[in-house]
Amino acid sequence: MSSQTNPTFTTALLSGGLAGTTVDLSLYPLDTLKTRLQSSSGFLASGGFSGIYRGVGSAIIGSAPGAALFFCTYEYTKTLLHTQRRAQAVTGSRIGEWAAPIEHMVAASFGEVAACAVRVPTEVVKQRAQAGQYPSSLLALKGILSQHRTIGLPGVWKELYRGWSVTIMREVPFTVIQFPLWESMKEYRRKTSHREEISGFESALFGSAAGAIAAGITTPLDVLKTRMMLAKEKTAVVPLLRQILRDSGPKAFFAGIGPRILWISAGGAIFLGSYQWAYNSLSRQEL
Repeated sequence: MSSQTNPTFTTALLSGGLAGTTVDLSLYPLDTLKTRLQSSSGFLASGGFSGIYRGVGSAIIGSAPGAALFFCTYEYTKTLLHTQRRAQAVTGSRIGEWAAPIEHMVAASFGEVAACAVRVPTEVVKQRAQAGQYPSSLLALKGILSQHRTIGLPGVWKELYRGWSVTIMREVPFTVIQFPLWESMKEYRRKTSHREEISGFESALFGSAAGAIAAGITTPLDVLKTRMMLAKEKTAVVPLLRQILRDSGPKAFFAGIGPRILWISAGGAIFLGSYQWAYNSLSRQEL
């Protein structure tokens, strides 16, 4: 692992918040098209190419805290594991370089679980607006909250966190692929360039490549998550899986793979490029 200075909590918080807001606002139209392609109602019935910024309000509210939570947890966990590994090396324990990618996987997994506390309710509201079930994210949220009369507050809570399990099932494998790839590309660049600091542009390129690979592999999980969040009634994962296979066949699990790869490839560049730029800028101010 690089000897680059570990970021403070504030650096990770501000850099992550900036990165999350930047990427979600930049690529929202592609996210909307992907959601409509995956909807069981069909692309045109869900809105087609019209109203591609529908539901953007929930994305604006949830982007910064979700990304900030991710990076604070990710950087803290990564630093903690790296410090423990170095301490073991000092005492004579033999731990190879293979440990670094494992550290990145564990740190990214913890980061995603933390971020999903904000991301899942945001996604539920956003996708219902995107799919045309409500004219805006505000009305989608009101529609969910109004159900307290029939299902009670615990039911509303469950409705807001519908798809939590499948979102974790999608996000953790995605991040376990993307972040070790991104970190290893950065480490390789440090070794070949003989300098510690990775530029925002370099991080953007590495983030784009890593994101595209991870996006393609995890598309079936993304389809499953979208169908679950858009369902009129709560459905368990296995019955929903069987229903999709019965109604549409295996090809349905790769619906929207083109926009997803394009969106996440571009998103990886913007997200991790802007994070690295902000991280570099804030770190210099702390010196």
